[in-house]
Amino acid sequence: MAPLKFSANISWLFSELPDFSQRMSAAAAAGFQAVEAAWLYDADLTELQRAREAAGVEVVLINTPPGDVKAGDLGLAAVPGREGDFRQGLDQTLKYAKGLNCKMIHLMAGRVPVDSHRHLVAKEMEAVFVQNLKYAADILSKEGITGLIEPINTRITDPRYFLDSPHQAAAILESVGKPNIKLQMDVFHWQIMDGNLTQNMHKYFPLIGHVQVAQVPGRNEPDSDGELNYSYLFRTLEHLGYRGYIGCEYKPFESTTKGLGWIQQYWTHGAQ
Repeated sequence: MAPLKFSANISWLFSELPDFSQRMSAAAAAGFQAVEAAWLYDADLTELQRAREAAGVEVVLINTPPGDVKAGDLGLAAVPGREGDFRQGLDQTLKYAKGLNCKMIHLMAGRVPVDSHRHLVAKEMEAVFVQNLKYAADILSKEGITGLIEPINTRITDPRYFLDSPHQAAAILESVGKPNIKLQMDVFHWQIMDGNLTQNMHKYFPLIGHVQVAQVPGRNEPDSDGELNYSYLFRTLEHLGYRGYIGCEYKPFESTTKGLGWIQQYWTHGAQ
């Protein structure tokens, strides 16, 4: 079995440092060969390119822009009436992805509109989501880029997020029917919404393009106190033959480097 590969999510890790360029260097110094981030768009692309090359890290994932954060946006791919804004954001993401040689983009679904009931708008939002994902798939395929959709839990993190379970995501992927649109498994969200992780990992493994990890419920280091046994989950991913990166998207208890004992142990000994 091949060992698992990890990427540092520099929107969450190394936040002690003010800019993404410094965080790339810190991730490399800590032993990471890859990084990912939510939104890099406030940073200069040329500077990010220089930092990536200097650090010698791969950039594996970035998200499409959230939209108008002040107005409550968190992605636009499933939001009716915002198709033009979604396409604009995708263009911006593509520019950064190509500039950083990043081969995966998380296409953020977005939130159910305020004062709307989820079940009343679900069909309309799903239709918009499928349409936008098909559009994105065709654009991204020309660049050899994979699009990802990520269920985000509506119990703790975001009560209005449209895409909230692996089952809903799998049905949408079937409707889209494009091989370069995949499922992003954030173990934190899957555990909160559905549990049953072993069965869901086996069931949906053929759809999974990227994995992210954090402990539940605090969203801290995988070896912090909580519900999940990450030694078992890592062994499961090894046995399944997962070859992609695992994104470390968690809130460090203290400094990032103090909390990296779990990954240093894995790099030394593998999943115990």
